[in-house]
Amino acid sequence: MSAVAQVIDVNAAVEAEQELTDGFHLVIDALKLNGIETIYGVPGIPITDLGRMAQAEGIRVVSFRHEQNAGNAAAIAGFLTKKPGVCLTVSAPGFLNGLTALANATTNCFPMILISGSSEREIVDLQQGDYEEMDQLAIAKPLCKAAFRVLHAADIGIGVARAIRAAVSGRPGGVYLDLPAKLFSQVMDAAEGEKSLVKVIDAAPEQLPSPAAIKRALDVLKSAKKPLIILGKGAAYAQADEEIRSLIETSGIPFLPMSMAKGILPDTHPLSAGAARSTVLKDSDVVLLIGARLNWLLSHGKGKTWGDAPKKFIQVDIEPKEMDSNVEIAAPLVGDIGSVVAALNQGIKSGWQAPPSEWTEAINARKEVNISKMTQRLLKNSSPMDFHSALGALKQVIKERPDAILVNEGANTLDLARGVIDMYQPRKRLDVGTWGVMGIGMGFAVGAAVETGKPVLAVEGDSAFGFSGMEVETICRYNLPVTVVIFNNNGIYRGTDTDPTGRDPGTTVFVPDSRYDKMMEAFGGVGYHVTTPDELKRAVDEAMDSGKPTLINAVIDPAAGSESGNIGSLNPQSVVKKK
Repeated sequence: MSAVAQVIDVNAAVEAEQELTDGFHLVIDALKLNGIETIYGVPGIPITDLGRMAQAEGIRVVSFRHEQNAGNAAAIAGFLTKKPGVCLTVSAPGFLNGLTALANATTNCFPMILISGSSEREIVDLQQGDYEEMDQLAIAKPLCKAAFRVLHAADIGIGVARAIRAAVSGRPGGVYLDLPAKLFSQVMDAAEGEKSLVKVIDAAPEQLPSPAAIKRALDVLKSAKKPLIILGKGAAYAQADEEIRSLIETSGIPFLPMSMAKGILPDTHPLSAGAARSTVLKDSDVVLLIGARLNWLLSHGKGKTWGDAPKKFIQVDIEPKEMDSNVEIAAPLVGDIGSVVAALNQGIKSGWQAPPSEWTEAINARKEVNISKMTQRLLKNSSPMDFHSALGALKQVIKERPDAILVNEGANTLDLARGVIDMYQPRKRLDVGTWGVMGIGMGFAVGAAVETGKPVLAVEGDSAFGFSGMEVETICRYNLPVTVVIFNNNGIYRGTDTDPTGRDPGTTVFVPDSRYDKMMEAFGGVGYHVTTPDELKRAVDEAMDSGKPTLINAVIDPAAGSESGNIGSLNPQSVVKKK
């Protein structure tokens, strides 16, 4: 044998003994190294095998029927766990489907990573017409907190690490990670591959407020005659529940929770001002915002909602640019919520005086009047039901099952439930959040059930359910403890509109008397059809006791709703009549 032949033979033997890895395994190893235990997604080209292999390696892979719903599940997983939820999609159209959830996660400050396969850069850049060709990175960048593309297997560890840190550090948000198809089949030495992986250390470090900022805020707060604390979903995400409770109870300041902050302290707490929302917003003189933004949900901090009395705002936020976004912030507190509230608690230990009794007594008097008015509406046992009588039954369900997670979306179904259903524990109410976007329901329900193992009650308007309703098959396939209640009033807002020409149904009207419960039965779940509050309560109790996937079709009077629920002012109407 020649010397050359001997060298070739030796090299071949060495390669045969060398352990190799590839892009598929490196992605999975990088995720596992960083504690990612669940992936939500839809399989297909080029990520089908990635999902299969991840499942074989012990990661739970939950496959959906539509990428937007998988993305919503990942986003709410991030909110509930403070770890980035991961959504895996195919290229181009699948990526675009997931992009809505990614943008919504960014707007709501939920840590989420959208991982999508993509076409090869060489073909995309020359626009040569590849399968599902699209410059996904360029499209994603404006709609998320950060976006990265990995082209070499040796960089997968760094790419995953950067995505994780970007998603959870500072103000959390959505991150896009682009993995071209060719990356997955790249091969490298397994030992070198393992060395290339990165375990993210201290991904979301504490950001302490300055002592001067704390003193300024306390000085403003001490000057108040009618102080108010507003808790936003950022406060719920922070999981600083005990510090927040201590601040409120030690200070004696009434608090108003935004919808996804309900339950940090129970809505039945003596200092809760939820039942006197209009009064406290209008009459307060100093407002401390904790994880809440002065956006449209709080009328931007100005206008009739806030009354004529001068207001001073103290704002706690990890993002400095949030300050003064709508009105002047008298005392900005930049830092993570846990650290800031802990510092405030230290500051009020000495020399603090509770708010004047006239203020708290006025709030309590208004609460009693409003609760009394509402109680009569909730106890009505009519058939068909209106929204209040149906929600009265569900209010009792959550009171008896405070550990259950409530998912809520719709128009009237959402707006009225926010005020009617009391919450008793933090991070148990999940809804449409900052954008008010419909279609989060089934994705949030699946994500909440998977991440927590708790029973989920999803209360849906019939219109909202339509955006993600096919995922009832996913709920049945994974046998999740999800009970879906559809408030079926035959349409959007109301089911009574007509087409003046007589040609078609009204634009907001659905098929009358639809039986959504049959959908769940078609996939092996349990269906109920109910027409009274008593029947609704009984059906929900049976469903949640059983833990089986269940859908309850709750018949609501088609005329019971109002245009756009409580935000009808945002739905412009023409004042011009055509001649």
